[in-house]
Amino acid sequence: MQHPLTMPLSLRTYGPAAGGHAHDFFQVLLGVSGTLELELEGKGRRIGAGQGCVIAPGEKHDFEAQGGAQCVVLDTRSAAWEGCTTSLVNTVSADALSRYLHVALQEPNATLQRVGPALLLDCWRASVQPAAKRQARAIDWLTLSQWCQTHLHGPLEVHDLATQVHLSPSQFAQRCKVETGQSPMQWVRAQRLARAQALRASGWDLSRSAERCGYASASALAAALRQAA
Repeated sequence: MQHPLTMPLSLRTYGPAAGGHAHDFFQVLLGVSGTLELELEGKGRRIGAGQGCVIAPGEKHDFEAQGGAQCVVLDTRSAAWEGCTTSLVNTVSADALSRYLHVALQEPNATLQRVGPALLLDCWRASVQPAAKRQARAIDWLTLSQWCQTHLHGPLEVHDLATQVHLSPSQFAQRCKVETGQSPMQWVRAQRLARAQALRASGWDLSRSAERCGYASASALAAALRQAA
């Protein structure tokens, strides 16, 4: 029997549960016919025609299709699937692709093995990304800056900022770079420096300003002020 990654794209038939297992690669399923009952990390899902699911490396899962089901399956280690670990809903393009691959995979097809994974990824992204964009939450940078100003005396991490705007650290880091041109920590350093400059201008001494703005020492603040001058 060939290793699944030797022929990464295949048409598989499912029946009774075979027992839970996991593997060290992504497994992408696109329903062709019937309904596949999937248990993924203890949570149940159903995959019908034109629907799909990405199983990440290491995730324990089991399949069952009492009436029988067929799926197009892609086994891959491509990092491109890291951002697609979401269920695929039935769309016109997904349904059309599942029917095309169902026919095309009836016979060995080297060309399809090369281009099929890219078609599947494009279809997935087209389905998932618009929904993600609709749900994107606007970041109120003024409010976040005001919150940050009251917390500059202590350590601030990406997680702290992300929590304030209801995003994951990775989502916040990406949005921060796009919307401000800075990494989260660069943005925090700019907040510290601006506050320290304002305090110094109002007559605060170097040591007190450094403590209020979260600098390790007065000399660290002095160095930052010299660099900004």
